[in-house]
Amino acid sequence: MNDENLRRHYRACNLCEAICGLEITLDANDNIVSIRGDEDDPLSRGYICPKAVALQDIYSDPNRLKQPVRRTANGWETITWNEAFDEVAERLKEIQSQHGKDSVGIFQGNPSVHNSGTLLSAPGLWRALGTKNRFSATSTDQLPHQFVAWAMFGHSFLLPVPDVDRTNYMLIIGGNPLASNGSLMTAPAMNRRLRSIRERGGKVVVVDPRRTETAKQADQHFFIKPATDVYFLLALLNVVSNKEEQNNLVDENDVARLRLLVEDYTPESVAEYTRLTAEDIRAIAEDLITAKSAVVYGRMGVSVQAFGGVCHWAINCLNILTGNFDRAGGAMFPTPAFDVLARAKRGANSFNRWQSKVRGLPEFDSELPSATLAEEIEHGEIKALITSAGNPVLSTPNGKSLETAFSKLDYMVSIDIYINETTRFANIILPPTTGLEVAHYDLVFHSLAIRNTAKYSEPLFEKDENQRHDWEIFQELTNRISGGNELRNPEEKIDMALRFGFYGKDGLSLAKLKEQPHGVDLGELRPCLPERLLTEDRRINLLPDLILRDLERVRDCLKKSSSDEFDLLLIGRRHLRSNNSWMHNTERLMKGRERCTLLIHPETAKKKGLTDKSVVRVGSRIGEVETILEFTTDIMPDVISLPHGFGHTRDGVQLDVATQYAGASINDLTDNTLIDELTGNAAFSGVPVCIRTEI
Repeated sequence: MNDENLRRHYRACNLCEAICGLEITLDANDNIVSIRGDEDDPLSRGYICPKAVALQDIYSDPNRLKQPVRRTANGWETITWNEAFDEVAERLKEIQSQHGKDSVGIFQGNPSVHNSGTLLSAPGLWRALGTKNRFSATSTDQLPHQFVAWAMFGHSFLLPVPDVDRTNYMLIIGGNPLASNGSLMTAPAMNRRLRSIRERGGKVVVVDPRRTETAKQADQHFFIKPATDVYFLLALLNVVSNKEEQNNLVDENDVARLRLLVEDYTPESVAEYTRLTAEDIRAIAEDLITAKSAVVYGRMGVSVQAFGGVCHWAINCLNILTGNFDRAGGAMFPTPAFDVLARAKRGANSFNRWQSKVRGLPEFDSELPSATLAEEIEHGEIKALITSAGNPVLSTPNGKSLETAFSKLDYMVSIDIYINETTRFANIILPPTTGLEVAHYDLVFHSLAIRNTAKYSEPLFEKDENQRHDWEIFQELTNRISGGNELRNPEEKIDMALRFGFYGKDGLSLAKLKEQPHGVDLGELRPCLPERLLTEDRRINLLPDLILRDLERVRDCLKKSSSDEFDLLLIGRRHLRSNNSWMHNTERLMKGRERCTLLIHPETAKKKGLTDKSVVRVGSRIGEVETILEFTTDIMPDVISLPHGFGHTRDGVQLDVATQYAGASINDLTDNTLIDELTGNAAFSGVPVCIRTEI
């Protein structure tokens, strides 16, 4: 094809946290010819994963909604935007008038943070509604990270990230960045970055119940019994805290107190419980102490368990006590061009200002734990629900309980592009534009990136007159509920934030970014403490009271025995070609070998008389699923693994490709009563289960 007839568009992929730069080539008729990695993107440098190529599939998906639909007795009917906005606003106001502000609930899904229009406009609607019943994917994912950041550093979004490109030793616990592209660590091309650590004489160590894709590229991998990471981390602290290291970020008296708190957690005392040897634990601790630079990184595996909060506190403490905090090669804070903390208040309280009505679970950052959403609906506390880019039936614990609860709502509206397992319960679905039709500046993941960069993506395709952007939907609903008339393009807010941000004095603005479609490089991470801290005294709070109290629960848990009936421990897993439930409707990503299988060690299967590739029933306290067994020595004995996001077998789902690769939902097994009691995060990892029978 003649190159003169081609045009090229540059943007960031917003399907996952890596925000890889893309080069999209189109022909003279605006048909996409190719999607490649942008070699000139300062962060990804030409890397992309398979998901990026599927952006065109989402854009052209015949199942994707482009106009509002209303559920009727005869099926879904298309309605006008005015009809939809009128009905939604009227019904929500009517329900709040009759039952109070908190009778309307809100659930925001993971894609919300991948869309700057939603991030900048949705808060206006939530304020207009004034409800305290807000929920999101945060409490099924990274809430312990954010809780500990608030407790130690003064704000939930002061999240340190590993300085991967300069570290000499990286310890990864419960994380699989080769599959996730980072996760709370925006780091495209992690395969290259981890390889570089080893090439410069460094070392990568992975601790995980499964020999993950990342573990296979590491220097060492150690199996650990699911949900015992807290004892491993406390044992590391036991060794590390005895090292004499001057640290001006924390009070030395607190270091002495911490040493006493962990003195009983010797490597020898936790070895049998964690299934790591005392010698291996001590060797890892010594490596952390002696490495020229080192960083400990923990992710989903340590977040979604009963002691997620204490785990992330311990990880921060390890980085601090080894002198690897706010220093090159250690754990550092990015300096983003759009600073989401610019207006944050020092010492603000974000915890336990109200509680859920049924279980009395505390709010954090104005949200309640998603594990309590179903019971709040069942007990009549929530009469109406708004979901935004979320599929909690597949993504929150005990999804079947949510199905039952949703069927009892007086009213439900979903802001979503699909009729999926959750939105099929909605009275009205409002579909926003997505992906290639939207402008985008990544507020969140530039703030978690391992290098300071900035990039603005303009739309590739214009929306048609019957479509609405996410920010237009949110602002229109806000106006109709509050009586306002604001309709501001998010570009204004982005430009203002850039001009008054860290690089505004150097002339950075939205106009400047538009002149640089590949993005701009703002340099390596750099030390920024104590100035960046938002604690009242600008010191790291090494020993938050809430953590100290929860350490008693950690100690008490050692005395508890396991169930004889549920003799296996269930963990999840993620695939590079899959991003939660909503990426399953593209043939390009789903084709190939079956991915929704139950991984089991051959020794465990032999004890139970099970055969490879057989279909089995797996049961837990709350439910049962059927799935296909897959034998592998890449998982610990007595541990089984099922991937997250599948289960597309529900009646009423209109996802042609996903239903062909339906799989089983892990959240028909996970228990909504199992949470991290400190933070309220769902405890997905290490759920007690059994294999009941081979079919």
